[in-house]
Amino acid sequence: MQPETPVRPLKNRKKVLLASAVALGLTGVLAGEAYFANTQPANAQIVQAQDLSKNNQLSNNAPRQDQIGFADVVETVKPAVVSVRVKTATEVSSNENELPGMFKDLPEGHPFRRFFEEYGMMPDGGRGDRGEKGGRKGSPRQFGQAQGSGFFISADGYVVTNNHVVTDAEEVELVTDSGETLPAKVVGTDPQTDLALLKVDAKEKFPFVSLGKDVPRIGDWVVAIGNPFGLGGTVTAGIVSARGRDLGSGPYDDFLQIDAAVNRGNSGGPTFNLKGEVVGVNTAIYSQSGGNVGIAFAVPANVVANVVDSLRQSGSVTRGWLGVGIQPVEEDMAEAIGLKGTDGALVSEVHSSTPAFKAGIKNQDVILSLNGQKVADPRELTRMVGALKPGSDAKLKVWRDGAEKDVTVELGKRPDDVAKLGQGEESAPADTAKPTPSTLDDLGLKLEPSKDGAGVAVAEVDSDGALSDKLNVGDIILEVSGTSVSSPADVAKAVEDVRKKGSPRFMTLRVKRGEGTRYVAIPVQKG
Repeated sequence: MQPETPVRPLKNRKKVLLASAVALGLTGVLAGEAYFANTQPANAQIVQAQDLSKNNQLSNNAPRQDQIGFADVVETVKPAVVSVRVKTATEVSSNENELPGMFKDLPEGHPFRRFFEEYGMMPDGGRGDRGEKGGRKGSPRQFGQAQGSGFFISADGYVVTNNHVVTDAEEVELVTDSGETLPAKVVGTDPQTDLALLKVDAKEKFPFVSLGKDVPRIGDWVVAIGNPFGLGGTVTAGIVSARGRDLGSGPYDDFLQIDAAVNRGNSGGPTFNLKGEVVGVNTAIYSQSGGNVGIAFAVPANVVANVVDSLRQSGSVTRGWLGVGIQPVEEDMAEAIGLKGTDGALVSEVHSSTPAFKAGIKNQDVILSLNGQKVADPRELTRMVGALKPGSDAKLKVWRDGAEKDVTVELGKRPDDVAKLGQGEESAPADTAKPTPSTLDDLGLKLEPSKDGAGVAVAEVDSDGALSDKLNVGDIILEVSGTSVSSPADVAKAVEDVRKKGSPRFMTLRVKRGEGTRYVAIPVQKG
């Protein structure tokens, strides 16, 4: 299948496009483009059904990490890798069959008219419909072909691939390493991680591979198998270049970066360690041209295992959910709240009727650990919570008012549209009077009542002031060091109250910007 059309770059990121070759559903961090990499069929031999990653031949002959050569690994696992062919339906505009403007009035018998009739481009009846010759017959429905890679994970025919490979699929076929074509159905998909689970219903047993349980180290050898550019089963090798890559495609980004050659057509294909275990599913590449430049991204096996288990059981993925807005803990913020270090996730917003609200989580809490595991940053907390089931208990250790506190939250189910949370919640009545800006000179701010009466609006920020890189015009200040404010006078009083205490060196502002809220720390001292 031809690669998908690149999508627009993500906001506030450098140019990174998605396409359809390596399951690139992500965005890169450097200047370049990320492309999906869909694959085509491969041809080789199929072996008897077994867990290929535990094959005796591999365990006896697999090369050591210090040896060069991957033939034993490839020979053992390659029969489990398949090509995924997808038939998709597309809608075309009603004028698709119309002749180019200058040819619309061609007389009967004109050679150009005969040409357009032959190829089904006439807007009228007659030969323009092409009837039994296979023309469009007036139907706007057409079919496209997509291709990608995948691999068997069980003898009874379960296959893992990328979600973007099978998106809008009407028919799915798998081509095995021996060239056999098998129909498959989509069991379920997870767009959040760009994974999909397929199933082949057949009496035969299929060779399969296992998902590795150990996260590879940076520098470990890996082997990628797929069908780049539709050339057939292809093997490339490289090392793990980095872990924990965030490409901006979703809240659960946690990619392995590898330098094995991965191109369009590799999407959904496996990356193996030298034990023959799958350590990742090839999903994205970073490239300006759409071809390999030695930067590819794979969904780690531990993520794949959790998603596949859910898809296999219910056809969908349900994730645990706290119901909080979170942000990183910056150094000045840590000092303002008396926290040593910047680990953890700072709670910037708790919506009503969410699990966190019911459990008593508060704004400005810092979540330090979950079920005994330390939380390094907001991304890690999101992944940790998402890996838990709705209804399970999450035991949190939070930093609040200068001390640690234990809070247990019964997790809910993550809603489909988290962005709609908070809409419709009651706010203070609007002040219909024309706002008069109030000046806080030592802060370099001019404030005015907000339009809806909730919080205080920033009307002007001194470009040379201490807050020029903290606040923007239009921001709404909701709290000053935990004190709610609804007028410029409230802000001035709250600031003065903090200053009278003499410490710490920073105070906190809870600020609404756009649809979200966050905390900023500002100096307590004047000037």
